[in-house]
Amino acid sequence: MKIGLVLGVLALSAAPAWAVLGESMQSVQRDQQNLQGSLVTMTRQGYSIQQINAKTGHVIREYVTPNGAVFGVAWQGPTMPDLQQLLGSYFTYFQQAAQSATRRHGPLVVRKDEVVIESGGHMRAFRGRAYVPRLFPSAVTATVVQ
Repeated sequence: MKIGLVLGVLALSAAPAWAVLGESMQSVQRDQQNLQGSLVTMTRQGYSIQQINAKTGHVIREYVTPNGAVFGVAWQGPTMPDLQQLLGSYFTYFQQAAQSATRRHGPLVVRKDEVVIESGGHMRAFRGRAYVPRLFPSAVTATVVQ
């Protein structure tokens, strides 16, 4: 019984977690440790990019305002990341679009006033991006989130 509990705790603690879209970027270092990847910070005019390069081949970029809010995220890798963790409260938009009866094959695209989500790819080559338009720093456009 104790072994099962220990294994369960270890499995949960090993699950990757990313900074959450629309929230504070304070979890980036924890994300880096969970992914056992390297963290590269790139400073741009009006925002920064926190990029985690994981040993698994995943690359997660978190776009952060000067006051620490994550206004965009982008991902690429051999498998889909945990989008529920990555998108946070915006995940329901992704879920609804994925379950839509009118959904066609190809990339999934959600364009709402609150959030834009684009996700696609195929086995061993998944990629996507999501951003919250109202959180963009002044003079920054959606083209930076890639």
